[in-house]
Amino acid sequence: MRRRLLALVVVPLGVLGLLAGLAPLARGRTVIRVDRISGSSEAHFADQPGQPVFILVVGNDGRPGLEGARGDAIHVIGVNPALGKATILDIPRDTFIPIPGHGRDKINASFTFGGPALQAATVTQLTGSPIGWVLTTNFDGFIGMVDELGGVDINVPYPMNDSFSGAVFAPGLQHMDGHAALAFSRNRHLGDGDITRSYDQGLMILAALGKLRTDRGSPTKVMRDLAVLARHTELHGVGLRDLYRFGQLGLSIDPANIRNVVMPWTVGYAGAASVVFVGPGADGLFADFRDNAVLDSH
Repeated sequence: MRRRLLALVVVPLGVLGLLAGLAPLARGRTVIRVDRISGSSEAHFADQPGQPVFILVVGNDGRPGLEGARGDAIHVIGVNPALGKATILDIPRDTFIPIPGHGRDKINASFTFGGPALQAATVTQLTGSPIGWVLTTNFDGFIGMVDELGGVDINVPYPMNDSFSGAVFAPGLQHMDGHAALAFSRNRHLGDGDITRSYDQGLMILAALGKLRTDRGSPTKVMRDLAVLARHTELHGVGLRDLYRFGQLGLSIDPANIRNVVMPWTVGYAGAASVVFVGPGADGLFADFRDNAVLDSH
């Protein structure tokens, strides 16, 4: 109970901003899980203010009656507090790569095999980024949470008219309630399918963070948003110093200084299954990302 009450005070609005774009893919209990990954120096970034921080955000498809949830929305958030910049690296869920201890498979299967820790190890092996935190959710309360926060403004990049997800939007700035935000984030019947959807989830993350940064100007809104987040948060191995620093970090970056980039990719087959392969130029982009969390040459 003490941890839950403390979470009400210091759990960061930035956490919700990072997760908001991923929650729509999940169905199940309304929980944001925050894990600190042991063995990574990045897990104790409160002791090294200003140093780059790498956070893995995963939306999984866990729901009652389903065994073996998959990590179906995968984003690495790199934050450089000293530069006031950040990068969202979007990784398609069907990326076919080696998973530690399990051979080659789609990257989303690593969550099935070993939960947040193995998902983080797999993504670290792919990108070289030292991940210190994993944020994941399988909750069905995304619509209610967005509505509680008063909706979110999203700049829709192109016309959407998808009967599968219900995403019907004209291009331009749109104010979305929970149902509309859910449809926007689930829409994959356009462009390059799941790859386009992965990029759009990054747009949702940026929109949610922008919303929360705006709200922090009002103490009443800040307390309301903190209360919404705290009701839906579980903490695993997270110290209070780190948590407080995490909160400051999440709101320190202007969304205008955040790049949203899908990793280089190509489409192919693994047996009869359609998969995504790591594309040409990915190694260079990963190196550019992991040195300081900012894409200096991409």
